[in-house]
Amino acid sequence: MRLTAVDLHCHRGGRDVFSGLGFAVGAGEALIVTGRNGAGKSSLLRTVAGLVQLTRGRLELEGGDPELSIAEQAHYLGHQDALKPALSVGENLAFWAGFFGAPRPDLPQALEAVGLAALIRLPAAYLSAGQRRRLSIARLVVVKRPIWLLDEPTSTLDLSAQDRLSALMQAHLAEGGLILAATHGPVGLANTRELRLEQASVSPALEGEEVLS
Repeated sequence: MRLTAVDLHCHRGGRDVFSGLGFAVGAGEALIVTGRNGAGKSSLLRTVAGLVQLTRGRLELEGGDPELSIAEQAHYLGHQDALKPALSVGENLAFWAGFFGAPRPDLPQALEAVGLAALIRLPAAYLSAGQRRRLSIARLVVVKRPIWLLDEPTSTLDLSAQDRLSALMQAHLAEGGLILAATHGPVGLANTRELRLEQASVSPALEGEEVLS
């Protein structure tokens, strides 16, 4: 499997967010997207995830399921954990498993992988920020998808949880998956490649948007 981006352009809010961007990442590989705040890291991952429309360019996936889009073969872990506070830990994960089409998800195993098995019946409203992040990460485990798009995946995680995430990422790569991760710091993976985005000037109307020259 190989994900290739050719001459990507994204135009939002009256200006180019990024332009002329290209990369390739294959099975068993991780591409770490770095750059300052506002450099376009989140926008790039959201583009691959199908959440932001490309103005020009193309994304191609070789070796994937030809009946599915790239977005349908990817997990996107963004800044928001997307949990329902009134539902329990297990119910939240069951919702996402059903949404992603898992016929018989192994919820206890997925929660054990992120250290939350003992909290399966706890309402999500009582989770700490780090526990909420770990529950979001459990979505990557409960439903298998070959592409992981991770935006600051270690945010709010303590060292133990970061180690768990690194182990999950290594296992995903060993199984032939691929990873695009936007981050300001290390993610605990060996043999990664880096795609560094440079920051462009940001107009006052677009402060907070990610922009790439």
